[in-house]
Amino acid sequence: MSNRVPIPPGVDTIRLTLAFAAIYFIWGSTYLAIRFAIETIPPFLMMALRSILAGTALYAWARLRGAPAPRREQWGTAAIIGTFLFFGGHGALSWAEQRVPSGAAALVLATIPIWMTLLEALRPGGHRLTGRVLVGLTLGFGGVALLAEPHNLFGGGAVDLVGVVVLQVGALSWCIGSMRSKTADLPESSTLTSGMYLLTGGAVLAAAGLLRGETFSPAEVSLRSWLSLVYLAVFGSIIAFAAFAWLMRVANPARVSTYGFVNPVVAVLVGWFLGGEALSPRLLVAAGMMVTGVATIVTGAQPRRASGTGSPLVNSRGSGPSPTRT
Repeated sequence: MSNRVPIPPGVDTIRLTLAFAAIYFIWGSTYLAIRFAIETIPPFLMMALRSILAGTALYAWARLRGAPAPRREQWGTAAIIGTFLFFGGHGALSWAEQRVPSGAAALVLATIPIWMTLLEALRPGGHRLTGRVLVGLTLGFGGVALLAEPHNLFGGGAVDLVGVVVLQVGALSWCIGSMRSKTADLPESSTLTSGMYLLTGGAVLAAAGLLRGETFSPAEVSLRSWLSLVYLAVFGSIIAFAAFAWLMRVANPARVSTYGFVNPVVAVLVGWFLGGEALSPRLLVAAGMMVTGVATIVTGAQPRRASGTGSPLVNSRGSGPSPTRT
């Protein structure tokens, strides 16, 4: 029997195409936008601004549409999850992009579905690792090892090892937050909950930035950094999220989950074309290994829910991007 979900009446193919383009290309381009934004804005404060701007918009929108105000306990739970997602996940990404090219960073964060699979297998009563999944795990982590391998294998310099380790810690943090969100007592509205994650995670990012001594003068921020920050908040965290949430209602979740291995490819190409990042043989071989590994795992999963990568938002029940992203 086909897994295809019939297109509901009134949902035209143009709207579907635009929605898929948003989650593929907007989320894929956010990695380079982060690199541009942190050129003149410190990494933690930049991510704090992005998160608070987007969180305020999402929270206000949900409340205006009638979502009940969260209880105090729900704010506390959201703060814990938001810290793992946005301080641990996005904070690590913004810091690491000072040392790692944006395309390579996207590839490293493509391991988020791999970490999710491992954590699920370790959970009591979780799904056991199949042969197909083990192949995907080997390819994915093998690609990460190739990126950081210090010798001149396949040509091209190695990616900074410290940056890769920080990105993997960030990926694991994102996965922990995503898994906690699946069973937490949170509001029913995914938009409201996402706003709460962003607001609380943004507050922790701001505190961390200030504790690190990060400061900046708005007058010294370049136009490219300001435009990148606005792009991240408006397009990356609001428009693409709205497209994702809509697709999860009208399209096959297994098809929606394909953004998990499309985003890193888009990020590498955008970083090369617009950011001047090198496309070395090492990077291309590692990209092939990692994307194939993630695709092997994602396409082998049950199509009930979309698998995420580390991408820019996650909803209140874990069916959102439990991602790359960014």
